[in-house]
Amino acid sequence: MWWDSRMPGTYSVMDMGYVDAGGGPEPMGSMAAGHAGHEMTSVADLVADPGREPDVVVELTATQGQVTLASGRKVDGFMFNGTSPGPTIEATEGDLLEVRVHNDDVGEGISVHWHGVDVPNAEDGVAGVTQDAIRAGEDHTYRFVVDDPGTYWYHSHQVSHTQVLRGLFGALVVHHRDATQDADVLAVTHTYGGTRTLNGEEGVVTEDVAAGAVVRVRIVNTDNGAAQAWTSGPFQVLAVDGRDVNGPTDVEGQRVSVPAGGRYDLEVTAPARVQIGSTALVLGEDPGEVPQPREKLDMLAYGEPAALPFDPTDPDRTFRYSIGRRPGFLDGKPGFWWSINGHLWPDVPMYLVEEGDVVVMEIENHSGEVHPMHLHGHHAVVIARDGKAATGSPWWVDSLDVDNDETLTIAFLADNPGIWMDHCHNLKHAVQGLVAHLMYSGVDTPYRLGDDSGNEPE
Repeated sequence: MWWDSRMPGTYSVMDMGYVDAGGGPEPMGSMAAGHAGHEMTSVADLVADPGREPDVVVELTATQGQVTLASGRKVDGFMFNGTSPGPTIEATEGDLLEVRVHNDDVGEGISVHWHGVDVPNAEDGVAGVTQDAIRAGEDHTYRFVVDDPGTYWYHSHQVSHTQVLRGLFGALVVHHRDATQDADVLAVTHTYGGTRTLNGEEGVVTEDVAAGAVVRVRIVNTDNGAAQAWTSGPFQVLAVDGRDVNGPTDVEGQRVSVPAGGRYDLEVTAPARVQIGSTALVLGEDPGEVPQPREKLDMLAYGEPAALPFDPTDPDRTFRYSIGRRPGFLDGKPGFWWSINGHLWPDVPMYLVEEGDVVVMEIENHSGEVHPMHLHGHHAVVIARDGKAATGSPWWVDSLDVDNDETLTIAFLADNPGIWMDHCHNLKHAVQGLVAHLMYSGVDTPYRLGDDSGNEPE
């Protein structure tokens, strides 16, 4: 068992685990040799509008050293353009965004993943799967169209369990062309050295907002665990993970739970206090502290129902993603590791789809801990919890907490060809084996993982 668990110095993600076709057509022969007779396409060729001029150009430089928080406290870590969080990138829906990244001195290399943006696969920023890590002194350019207005973020996906924790991230905001709020405020929560911060500041952050102003508050959770948020008065949930809620209504006496990696856009009227864990965002005059509500807002029943763009009752593929824990070896190391469908990494499922498939996935958790699950390249709609169907607005997510002894059923359209990670965004769990992939028939990657490759996405 120890010997079989050891990984070679370099290997392809295509060689990992076993194919799960979810009841659809299965591949002929090995994955790398082609899927069900398809001619292979490289992930490197899955790009956006190569001849189009960019609308927004941003330059990011990654460095390592001491991060200086707004309070003046210094912590060892990583920065983009000398700060953490890195600069907020802003664009308007439909823009082509070009981001030129330079790694100044981060010795392990870096990459940039655009969390929640359904980019073409070549731009996904996963070292060893969609690109090679950007070495110290090297550059890499990302280009993609931001079609969907909303709140997103970016972070390194090379040694992500340490680089994100220690500051290599920033916010990305794609504005609506017809925004109606009077003010738009970011609330990026991150814990540095055991201290929770908001936009890099400790304690209470105050924004000068006129009384009566309607404010969109964009909460971005960059930590490994859920962030609880509540307000001093009524609020509405305008969007989750960059997707608008249909028919939002006022919420009072409840809190929202923002999963690791997740984003919630709340609408409040100033003066207001938005409490996010031990930090707070005060808009205008401070109305004072409010105790955390016991009741959590259930997004499965919030808002008004609306038609879906596909029929999840007649899927082309149905997958099971059952999260457990068991003893064994992970790359030669003994321990008590996360399992997927009873298997330990790297003997985990490679979920196979064809472009155009309607996919249903049941995510079941019996591991003893909550897991914030993140599917790259796609948004999924939550259609049921423990067999009970959704009754509210379509609840679209890319980051979803699955509690212990809970089963959440999601559905999505396979409309973005590539090889996509589907992993826990408690990044310590990901490095401990809670990683699988969604793979499209006919797509291959030239990039390699393993100690000798220099690519280590988790």
